[in-house]
Order: sequence, then structure tokens, then C-alpha cells
Amino acid sequence: MSILMGNAPSHPGLWQETVYATSTPWQRTGISNLATHTLGRQELQQLSAQLAQLSQQGRWIVLINPENNIGYKALLARAGVRMDRVLQVRARDEVEALWAMEKALTSGTSSAVISWVEQLDHKDKRRLQLVAKSARAMGFVLETNATAETTDSLPKLQAVH
Repeated sequence: MSILMGNAPSHPGLWQETVYATSTPWQRTGISNLATHTLGRQELQQLSAQLAQLSQQGRWIVLINPENNIGYKALLARAGVRMDRVLQVRARDEVEALWAMEKALTSGTSSAVISWVEQLDHKDKRRLQLVAKSARAMGFVLETNATAETTDSLPKLQAVH
């Protein structure tokens, strides 16, 4: 019998660690906060080749609250991303979105996690810094309403062999 505590949504089996035959030790990865003025389309386009490579490894590419009007499905499919390895998560609010991101980053079942949020406050950025210490996937937060003066350059995703 399973007992769930709290009000957090449950995803049975989704966030449980799976050991793949081709798995090797994970490298520590970070989380990048990116201010976007294209609702994440440009950033997703820049990441698409690396996401395609990562999708071939059998782990999830997790998209949390992606903007529908940027055509992300077609963009990823054209880049060669295995669409059966893309998991779309719809969160009710940013608190739930950050919770889902944290779980996906630390579970060991994801290669990359991309979350769309309006804007992170200092507390949320600090929370993500702490999550980054135990992250087992690349993480990107696309702030669609950020007031940042500059956008961080995108780091290259590194494939885990």
C-alpha cells in the first residue's frame, strides 16, 4: 500500500529511477535561467540538435508548461528528437511547475528538463541553485516575462554515453 503525504501531484513510476543497460555515471549538470523574448522558441531551436541526440538515449526530454503557440512539437520533430521520449507536463501554477522540474531533474530518468515560467523570484532561484547540486539532467528555465537586461548564452548540452 502506498501512502502519499502532502498535496503534491503524484506521477506513479514516472520519477522512479530506471537503470538502463547503457547507463554510466551521471555527470553533474546545472540549471540555466534564460530570459526569453520569443516565448522560448529561439532557445528551443538552439537546443534542438542536442535534444535530438539526448532523446536517442532512452531518457525523457521533459517540457514543463511549454508555450503552445511557438510550434515546439514541429520544431523538435524536424530536429530529429524522438517524440516518444518527450514528456509534456502541464502544471497548474509556477509552484507546481518548479516542483515538477525538481523531480524531473533529480530522478535519473531525464536527460533534459525545460520549464517555461513568467519570472522567478529570488527565493525560487535559490531553490533551483540547491536542486542543481543533485540534478542528474540539464535544466533550463525560460523566463517569458523576465526583466533581465541580458540573456545568458546557452551552454551546450553534453550527451551522457
